[in-house]
Amino acid sequence: MPELPEVETIARGLASRVTGDVIESVWLGSKPEPLKSAASEIVDTLESKRIAGVRRVGKHIVFDLENRGRGSSPVPRESRKKSVRAPARAPAPPSITAQWIVHLGMTGRILVCNPDQAIEKHTHAVARLVSGRELRFVDPRRFGRLSVAHGFAAPGSEPLEVKLHRFVELFRGRKTPIKSALLNQKLLRGVGNIYADESLFRAGIRPRRRAASLTRKELPRLYTAIQEVLKEAIALGGSSVSDYVDADGEEGFFQLQHRVYGREHQPCLVCKTPIKRVVIAGRSSHYCPKCQK
Repeated sequence: MPELPEVETIARGLASRVTGDVIESVWLGSKPEPLKSAASEIVDTLESKRIAGVRRVGKHIVFDLENRGRGSSPVPRESRKKSVRAPARAPAPPSITAQWIVHLGMTGRILVCNPDQAIEKHTHAVARLVSGRELRFVDPRRFGRLSVAHGFAAPGSEPLEVKLHRFVELFRGRKTPIKSALLNQKLLRGVGNIYADESLFRAGIRPRRRAASLTRKELPRLYTAIQEVLKEAIALGGSSVSDYVDADGEEGFFQLQHRVYGREHQPCLVCKTPIKRVVIAGRSSHYCPKCQK
């Protein structure tokens, strides 16, 4: 499932390409699973709306929509270079009337396409833009979700924005394994399996340790590790370990920097001890038994 860096990369790519464009019409497929809001509500909310911006909230891609004003016209962004520094988490401006919320699930993709491109199998939504392009949502396994909202908000703290004192408060005293706590989206939103493993390795903390056992030195170390890992992953376009591609259909490169995730039995890059894999709350966790305590 795409995690924070992958969703951030996609949101930034979409923001650079479709901000300012207008949704002319919407087609939705016949499969009910991807629709979290009613089909008629999605169509009514999206059609004739201008895309004021695209940003990430947790693991959600949020299209901020506003009414199309007089004299407004779409601003095609096809020629603009994609930049990993483009803002994607700015709050919605006051003019926003609604949001289109996209959760990619495990295999979902949202692509900017020319209308003459063949429509892929498992395409569940097509938003035709006034510029002549199309936004297409493709999801073979149908775990992704499409919805609309007015004033969308997600639970949990943003890992790249939360302050250290708040981070410490979130995990201090919790009896669950720290790996499980990091995956709890009600605490931190967006951190998933890959980046929890990589952050715990850099912090030197075993995933099975109870969150309450982390010391005053270890919690700040974990906080810093999470910030570093997420920022590095965003800069490299995320991790392509399964079906993930960005808004241009390109893979990320952070998987080449993984130090523990997916490296079971391979030597630790620091001490050469074989990486171990354990299952915590149904999720695979990878760690070095020597470097992590």
